[in-house]
Amino acid sequence: MAVVSRIVKQICDDLAAEQAALDAVVADLSEDQWSQPTPAEGWDVTATIAHLVQADLAALMAVRDPDAFNVAKAGLNAGTARFETVFGAPPDSSGAGTLQWWRSSRAAMLDAFRSREPKDRIPWFGPSMSTISFATARLMETWAHGQDVATTLGKRIPATDRLRHVCHIGVTTRGWSYVNRGLAVPEAPVRVELIGPSGAVWTWGEQDAAQSVTGDAIDFCLVVTQRATVQETALRCVGDVAADWMRRAQAFAGGPTDTDPQRAGVAG
Repeated sequence: MAVVSRIVKQICDDLAAEQAALDAVVADLSEDQWSQPTPAEGWDVTATIAHLVQADLAALMAVRDPDAFNVAKAGLNAGTARFETVFGAPPDSSGAGTLQWWRSSRAAMLDAFRSREPKDRIPWFGPSMSTISFATARLMETWAHGQDVATTLGKRIPATDRLRHVCHIGVTTRGWSYVNRGLAVPEAPVRVELIGPSGAVWTWGEQDAAQSVTGDAIDFCLVVTQRATVQETALRCVGDVAADWMRRAQAFAGGPTDTDPQRAGVAG
């Protein structure tokens, strides 16, 4: 049990650190800054943080009451419910109010994750996930939206080896990037070799695979979260299968999407 607890604690601690890094970027904003539009069309800084809050609250429901979450999910899919009515709207729509809402919701979500075993299955809008994968997905989304916010404000969130979590979910969602589009998943294995911010080398897949993706971890993270196209990065794709994956990569749940040209390269 002690080893299991350490695994859950580590990913939750890393998620909390990623949230704190974004919190530091928005903590002292004026209301005018909260209203600045981000690279995501139709979203200002306030809407971006509110989206993270609603996703955190959805995650909290999925952990605490999976049946209620599945009912809510069905209503959303059928168009009979709205995200903000199911998972909450800010009590105060100002930037400062949204920030306080985020701080309380993310703390509750982290407590819920810490109460679960690493391999417990939790429902979500895409396939169900283990506790570890779910917390990793929340870290990935926090990082990705954090890039949008930081770029909007002319700030920078320092890259850390927490990016390994984002890289990992980017690799493990390779199949999802095809299934989500109704396409067959290519059988050819793809080797991934990435260099983290600390200089550490992270690898996935068979060393002798004919197909490969290599380069900096941050470039890979930008591509799989659709913040940059592969052509805008220094990633090297060897083989048609590897290149095709990087064109379709989608590390997050929801309907199939492609990188918006107006949004691409926001963290470059």
